[in-house]
Amino acid sequence: MVSRAYFEQTALVHLDFLNNIAVKITRNEDDAQDLVQETFMRAFRFFDKYEPGTNCKAWLYRILKNTFINHYRQQHRRPSEVDFEAIEETHEVQVKHTGLKPGDPEESLINSMLRAEVRQALETLPADYREALFLSLVEGFSYREIAEMVGCPIGTVMSRIHRARKLMQRALSVHTNGRPWSSMPQVALAQGA
Repeated sequence: MVSRAYFEQTALVHLDFLNNIAVKITRNEDDAQDLVQETFMRAFRFFDKYEPGTNCKAWLYRILKNTFINHYRQQHRRPSEVDFEAIEETHEVQVKHTGLKPGDPEESLINSMLRAEVRQALETLPADYREALFLSLVEGFSYREIAEMVGCPIGTVMSRIHRARKLMQRALSVHTNGRPWSSMPQVALAQGA
């Protein structure tokens, strides 16, 4: 039997991460909450399968993704609702956590326009590319961790991230003035993701 305290120490600390991912993939706050709840129920039920000392965050992500895929297959459709207010609240929380202070109004306007462009460019990426790029740049997972999480070889992850960066670079070339896309601040990507 799994100790509830050990589960809380090991798994529940990743609640915010799973909430953010769930909102992004379901595009609906209520569906995201249901998905996270079911993910934690499954994780608790199968916590004896978790190997202590391994990456619990990656393990939970895999459960969340598989749960979402299973629900998607059962419903034969992807949830179509988008709660834009929830997305904006998520971005505001992410900005507050980065410690950025408000700048001048012109810079704020440019950054808000850039966020919209980054968000639009991310939405045009194929789902596999978007997932790999998000997990690498925003969540900070290594290529090996991403490969384990999404269930593909590390070379495939590297290729997806490289191609995603190239597609993003092309989509955002108007805004980068010829600079490489990789020189864009991470905060802009986190806000646009």
